[in-house]
Amino acid sequence: MSQSSPSFARTRATIFLSHVAAFLLVLLAAFWLRRINLEPDPLLQGYLQVISALLAFVFSALTLVRFQGTQDRISLILGAGFLLSGAVLTATSALFFQFLPDAPQRLLWAPVAWWLGRIILALLLLVALLVEHFIPRSRHPRREIAGALVTVIVVTYVLAAALRGLPPEVSRHPSAFFPSPQQLLPGAIFLVSLIWYRRRLSIEDSSFDRTMYAAIWLNTAAQFSAAQSVRLMDAPFVFAQALMVLSYTVALGGALLDNARLFERVRHMAVSDPLTGLANYRRLLDVLENETERTDRTGRPFAVLLLDLDGLKMINDSYGHLVGSRAICRVADILRIHCRAIDTAARYGGDEFALVLPESQEEEAQRVAGRIREVLGNDDEPPRVSASIGISVYRGGGERIEKLLSEADQDLYAEKAKRAKRYTAGLLPRRRTPKT
Repeated sequence: MSQSSPSFARTRATIFLSHVAAFLLVLLAAFWLRRINLEPDPLLQGYLQVISALLAFVFSALTLVRFQGTQDRISLILGAGFLLSGAVLTATSALFFQFLPDAPQRLLWAPVAWWLGRIILALLLLVALLVEHFIPRSRHPRREIAGALVTVIVVTYVLAAALRGLPPEVSRHPSAFFPSPQQLLPGAIFLVSLIWYRRRLSIEDSSFDRTMYAAIWLNTAAQFSAAQSVRLMDAPFVFAQALMVLSYTVALGGALLDNARLFERVRHMAVSDPLTGLANYRRLLDVLENETERTDRTGRPFAVLLLDLDGLKMINDSYGHLVGSRAICRVADILRIHCRAIDTAARYGGDEFALVLPESQEEEAQRVAGRIREVLGNDDEPPRVSASIGISVYRGGGERIEKLLSEADQDLYAEKAKRAKRYTAGLLPRRRTPKT
């Protein structure tokens, strides 16, 4: 512990200093951009707003889908936040597109609407972290989230009304280091969210959370750059817009990647046995269907092994169900380790397993069954386990899968009957012949 603490402290200090240096670089870049006399282009600003709004809408849809699969409150609130932010950006883009010399009122409202969208997103990020931290579990999460959203909207309206009289087009302090200090308010909220989200990464380190952290950082940097803006649509303001678009792009990419992994996990769970991790009965039927079609097409047979764990009820009664579940997993591990990459091992019943061997004849299937029996026999972990194995080979001809499994099942129970007969014969005393 004493050795790891200095290293951990150095890592935190390095991360902190790198963040400070990066923010300083953004500030210096925005300060330098003030020297560039950029001609205002309302169409460019409108297109940037439209792109940001579209990215926000898509991200909102993805996070709401993610919420349906994970019930993660932060996904729901972030989805609502980006939805509101996208709506505000859409309205702002309309104002940018309608900039005309004889319409000064529209020009006055455009930066206020942009600022309003930034406040909404920053506050909702903070609300998401607050709700998740203080109310990790609740019977009525949607009511609480709805209350949080109403609170954010009310606070946003009050803040927007308070700043409605500010001159948005030209700064009152063009020579100050922060000509537009009102932009620092959403930047400060983003910064608090950034620090809080950094702590969250120590618990949740998914691609969604990492990219959200990067997006919050970019939004914070965008507000610092916007604070350097002397007038609307100057170079620092365009730089802030570009950082905002980049933040939405990063967040959207992370949500897409995380949803893809989530869907892959759900798909794997849908075709896997939860106890052993082997394929389940649904997946087994799909594999058998594919193999029968391939055999009918190529003429190369495949084999199916059915395994039945002997004496599972006795193990459960004598040692308990946890040991019985462990016995099932031991058999599953043997099937997983001692089969080829093209083979498919499945659990389709309580103590019943199947092993599909593509392009295998009965001789190869017998060798695999013998190897499984040998490995089970050499396993010294108590209680000792054994399995009865039945074999069936599909050679084509359009036979049904049910018949293939039925033949393997009959072979399995024939082996069980032989083993039971040998066991009974070993217990019965030999009949003595009478003396004459």
